[in-house]
Amino acid sequence: MRPELLFPIFAPLSSLSGVGPRIAKLLEKAAGPHVVNLLWHLPREVVDRSFSPPIAEAPAGRIVTIKVTVDKHFPPPDKRRPYRVACRDDTGALTLTFFHADKGYLERELPVGEQRIVSGRIEYFRSEAQIAHPDFITRPEQADSIPKIEPVYPLTAGLTPKVLRKAVLSAVSKAPALPEWLDPEYLRRKDWPSWHDAIEEAHNPQTGADVSAMAQNRQRLAFDELLASQLALAITRAKAKKLPGRSIEGDKRIRALAMKALPFKLTGSQVDALKEIGADMASTSRMLRLLQGDVGSGKTVVALFAMLNAIECGGQAALLAPTEILARQHFETIEPLAKAAGIRIAVLTGRDKGKARKALLEELAVGDIQILIGTHAIFQDDVTFKDLMLAVIDEQHRFGVHQRLALAGKGRGVDMLVMTATPIPRTLMLSAYGDLDVSRLPDKPPGRKPVDTRLVPNGRLDDVAEGIGRAVKSGAKIYWVCPLVEDSEVLDLAAATERFDDLKHRFGEDVVALVHGKMKAKEKDAAMARFIDGPAQILVATTVIEVGVNVPEATIMVIEHAERFGLAQLHQLRGRIGRGAAASTCLLVYGANLTETAERRLKTMRQTEDGFVIAEEDLRLRGAGELLGTRQSGMPVFRLADLAVHGDLLATARDDARLIIERDPDLSSERGKALRILLYLFERDAAVATLRSG
Repeated sequence: MRPELLFPIFAPLSSLSGVGPRIAKLLEKAAGPHVVNLLWHLPREVVDRSFSPPIAEAPAGRIVTIKVTVDKHFPPPDKRRPYRVACRDDTGALTLTFFHADKGYLERELPVGEQRIVSGRIEYFRSEAQIAHPDFITRPEQADSIPKIEPVYPLTAGLTPKVLRKAVLSAVSKAPALPEWLDPEYLRRKDWPSWHDAIEEAHNPQTGADVSAMAQNRQRLAFDELLASQLALAITRAKAKKLPGRSIEGDKRIRALAMKALPFKLTGSQVDALKEIGADMASTSRMLRLLQGDVGSGKTVVALFAMLNAIECGGQAALLAPTEILARQHFETIEPLAKAAGIRIAVLTGRDKGKARKALLEELAVGDIQILIGTHAIFQDDVTFKDLMLAVIDEQHRFGVHQRLALAGKGRGVDMLVMTATPIPRTLMLSAYGDLDVSRLPDKPPGRKPVDTRLVPNGRLDDVAEGIGRAVKSGAKIYWVCPLVEDSEVLDLAAATERFDDLKHRFGEDVVALVHGKMKAKEKDAAMARFIDGPAQILVATTVIEVGVNVPEATIMVIEHAERFGLAQLHQLRGRIGRGAAASTCLLVYGANLTETAERRLKTMRQTEDGFVIAEEDLRLRGAGELLGTRQSGMPVFRLADLAVHGDLLATARDDARLIIERDPDLSSERGKALRILLYLFERDAAVATLRSG
């Protein structure tokens, strides 16, 4: 149902003149399958060709545009040597060099005795000025055909700048004039161009400043993309709120039993979060709430009390975790409290098969199992509940919105609580979770001690191993994290398997266990069990231990090649220690030649344990695209907006979207109709379909 106005730019790339199947494939790889994707493929810098010095004054390394007279051609004796063309002006000589050259073509382009304008990067070889493969060669009367300022685009293998530029200009020529969807007063205040002019300006920069994220045209386009995203979220949220929910308000008798069994007192922020969740569950509209807490802030306990509220009302609850290790960890945390409250809980993962699985599903269907904890296995069609009232999703960024909805579909008017231990910067929070209310758990449970974080150069690994030896003798438990599973010839990184062999050789086979992502689930669990309850004191692991593993006795964390990890990941890993009463130490082992960014990351880790501070810094250092591995997760990926720079625009877009939906919920006003076009433009078709379905 896309508006006809947008048909030309949602046509396939092959509809552009001069774009055949081969070029279309390359363009699709660089930008995407439709003409509109080329509009979003913005230049990242510019080449200035306006510098025209005489040959004698041309500095090495600069791009120059020079008028020359062609003197002589020097074809090579064999094809492996370069073809040279000698040229000059009044001040000196210039050699043009070509590899794998076509002699006939060069003789036509550069006839001896004639003048030509050439543009390219000047280099010096044995003090002779040279340009290898000039970017432009033209007659003096056609000098204007050489762009003074040339935009530089991200490319892909096999795609030349000329071919891409031609396709982009062809795409820009197809961009229609669209009705204005921005608030006129806001547009005037910002002094932004129209959408169409912004696209034209973005692809025809006149100076280096025109390709900056803060250029007027770039800000306009970024805001359009953010507004489309926020409007889609606001529509989804409004629809979810309209869906009939159920008032879930238990009598607190089961919660009182669990509270009695709790070995500690709830923190102030846990109490506040439970009040907010309780109010949401009691209302007749569906709860959609995000519980955001740093590593070890006690989210699982908050989730349990929310689930017990549903059980007091005769319902069931489900807790979805991204990995089997995490699902079983939740089970171990919750089981003793559930037992004390007389509640039956079970775990379902992909590993459960046959009769045991069938029996579990039968008990779930009749309501004998009140809380089901599991992985993606819960989504399967044969998993049915008697009366699912509350769904809790842990590590929400590992799941998309559609998976949230699939789980909610297993009950009637299901309340939804999503949790994340990954502290998310405010801007990313708005972009990914604009459809959710948020509760935060900023304080750590009582008795948690700060972790002593130290930076150790790679050259001191033997000292680290010696220190670990002393810790093993004193009975400590230690994590040793490596970035890869097996040696890669490309990256000289310590591999988990090799480090495991090395430490086993030093400390004996019983002392060291190994866990990595390529192991079978049974092997992983056996290794974890040896570390948690058994003789193993050192667990060598890849980042599979990043989320949710809880071993309070572990007091030392060694992270090899810490400079290779993102800040959020380092923070998650460090959060595995400092969970008991004993003092803990995290050693960040780094390699030589640290980049400036890596150095800032490691310093930040030394200076603070506050996950929210760390998340903001991570956003600044890496940009939103990399953060949380957004490309693999439910996080949106923006083409035009950069959340590290456009955070204030995102906040405005969110406020604007909420106001629009309050005033014009069906988008039926003049501006509303223009906003529908905006949603289609940024492929938020599902949001328009939601409007249609009421």
